[in-house]
Amino acid sequence: MQDRLFACVRGTGAALALVALTASAVSAQEVEIPRTPWGAPDLQGVWDRRTNTPFQRPRELGNKAVYTEEEAAVIAAARVVVDVPGDATRVAGRAEEEHQEVAEAIGNYNGFWFDGGTTVVNRRTSLVTDPPNGRIPPITLSATQKRAAMRKAREGTNRHEPTPGGFVDDLGPGRYAVRCLVGFNTGPPMTSGAYNQNVQVLQTEDHLVLWVEMIHDARIVPIDSHAPLDSDIRQWLGSSRGYWDDDTLVIETTNFRGETSFMGGQSDANLHLTERLTRTSPTTLVYEVTVDDPTAWTAPWTYEVPWQPSDGPIFEYACHEGNYGLYNILAGAAAR
Repeated sequence: MQDRLFACVRGTGAALALVALTASAVSAQEVEIPRTPWGAPDLQGVWDRRTNTPFQRPRELGNKAVYTEEEAAVIAAARVVVDVPGDATRVAGRAEEEHQEVAEAIGNYNGFWFDGGTTVVNRRTSLVTDPPNGRIPPITLSATQKRAAMRKAREGTNRHEPTPGGFVDDLGPGRYAVRCLVGFNTGPPMTSGAYNQNVQVLQTEDHLVLWVEMIHDARIVPIDSHAPLDSDIRQWLGSSRGYWDDDTLVIETTNFRGETSFMGGQSDANLHLTERLTRTSPTTLVYEVTVDDPTAWTAPWTYEVPWQPSDGPIFEYACHEGNYGLYNILAGAAAR
């Protein structure tokens, strides 16, 4: 499934794509936001995190953070396929500019199935907001060596084939998603990625639930004022704790088992996330994330995705029923 997903492209249009509303773009005027009966900002609802903005800023734009109104007017007329961060081409070491057009990729979904969004809500040129160039910092030397070793070990295999001699923990860079354990865009941290991009937020005075559409992961976040994050039990989704910073809910997440599906498995067990949820208007919830993994990237970095209300409820995501996809992957690899 993900081989078809990761054939998504930026193309020339994505170089002109836009990010939706950000917290920093809100007018200085006071905006009346919905609140719960106990006075906290109401974050609840089914939210759509689609955006047709590139995750990273096209290099040729340098430090240009936003387009002019004239540029935005031209861009608004074009539908752009979403740029998926950390896709298989980068993990395999190929240049990130090497993408195939969705409609031309053999074995891929056609453009009908991809849902990157078409609405221009703001004029930003990338989801990454820090560093100022809108680009993810370089990976570390140890991460470079790890990637080179993976390329060597997996030479001649595709994204979902086991490495020769591998099995449970070695189904390629997409092993969590292909085993239907963690979706490629579900996080943490959550990203925009091709399809099934809804998330339902449920909220009480002392807990928040983030229920993602893809694979139906439900992350329960205690809101208990900087509670310790240390635990002897490491999890695929990490351990999350939340606290209020004025009207922003801050969620600190650590204690990951290892690499996640985020950025195609580039993060590792040292990943520390600081997620921020800010209700900026009745129709916008801004999701901001600072990614800090000193063994994966040379510096922390931040991206921001605006969420808009979804038109419908969360629907079932069956992944591959009966896990026949996994059986066929292993059977095909064994036959090969």
